[in-house]
Amino acid sequence: MLKKIIFSLGLLLTCPVFAEEVAIVDKADNGFMMICTALVLFMSVPGIAFFYGGLLRSKNVLSMLSQVLVTFSLIAVLWIVYGYSLAFGEGNWFFGNFDQFLLVNVGITNISGSIYEMIWIAFQGSFACITCCLILGAFAERIRFSAVLIFMVLWFTFSYIPMAHMVWGGGILGDEGALDFAGGTVVHINAAVAGLLGAYLLKSRIGYNREPLKPFNLPYVYLGAAILYIGWFGFNAGSSTHADEIAGLAFINTVAATAAAVLSWTIAEWLLRGKPSCLGAASGVIAGLVGITPAAGFVGVGGAMLIGLICGFAGVWGVSSLKRILKVDDTCDVFGVHGVCGIVGCLLTGVFASESLGGTGYADGITMVSQVGIQLMSVITCVVWTAIIAYIAYKIADLSVGLRVSEEYEREGLDINSHGESAFNN
Repeated sequence: MLKKIIFSLGLLLTCPVFAEEVAIVDKADNGFMMICTALVLFMSVPGIAFFYGGLLRSKNVLSMLSQVLVTFSLIAVLWIVYGYSLAFGEGNWFFGNFDQFLLVNVGITNISGSIYEMIWIAFQGSFACITCCLILGAFAERIRFSAVLIFMVLWFTFSYIPMAHMVWGGGILGDEGALDFAGGTVVHINAAVAGLLGAYLLKSRIGYNREPLKPFNLPYVYLGAAILYIGWFGFNAGSSTHADEIAGLAFINTVAATAAAVLSWTIAEWLLRGKPSCLGAASGVIAGLVGITPAAGFVGVGGAMLIGLICGFAGVWGVSSLKRILKVDDTCDVFGVHGVCGIVGCLLTGVFASESLGGTGYADGITMVSQVGIQLMSVITCVVWTAIIAYIAYKIADLSVGLRVSEEYEREGLDINSHGESAFNN
């Protein structure tokens, strides 16, 4: 009788119905992801605001702080209303669906992998918010506040959401095998190209290349860079979605790549200008963080350090030589750092993901050459897509309210004219 019971239990356990994996909530993963989400939020509201705000003149610092906070809040609301559904719902190559509109079909016990879906929604929403905030630095000190909001609604809907779906939500780039661990294309290149186009369309600030337009508060810049360095661990390690070995790999890669980029930026600046600056070191932090973002969970520590070293030098070239070649007033060097280092990081992910170089390896049938080709395809797709959408969005904002403030407002400062307040009343 005992043998029959054991035999019957064996049949039940091996039956396909019972052999299917059952989603199980992992409390450690949930706690880990909530911390990572909070870190990404920390990056956005104080981190970007202080970093960009310190790079501006004192008469415009409150305008940047306001733009960051309000843009963040706007995108957070839109993400809940329709962004998550369109980015991660089942759909076509470019968009999902409206099944989770206003999260109506997302219960508090719904599970995504080993975490509750609500946490996953919040985590991915924080990515959407910070991406839109990154754009703001490119056209700072001259854009209308209302134009910012109109542009952000359009660009988020038709550029960020499709790119997120194409790479992470079951769209065409993910299907083709593009490697983007935490947002090299979706976040950095996407935002950088949009910012660059905005800088062109808004034209240069009054006095650009004729008078010094120096940052008013470098300690703000340093503080912002430090906040971003800390918060980026949530950005990269959290993209593993588990408190596991890949999260650990992404964590140490973020440390290593960023430190290497700070050193290479400092050395390059020292050689070119004769003195290493605090602003340069802080910029090196961003260059390293951006460069390792697409690669964090795919490359070994040695590869991460090389990516950081290369991105430090690439960033210096991006904010100096390339900026002069492009003849653009990109106020906070959004494209020079996020665009250039994002592209470099994406391409090098295809190289250093190789097992022979310490990476996690490629999919079956994929070689280093073919993976780099896939990475290049994803970069080109992102650049073209966001450039087209951004141009249309800027034009609609311009026709609606006008993109640029008046010359009088710009000379007096956006703080007092756009927001009716001043950061330094004395």
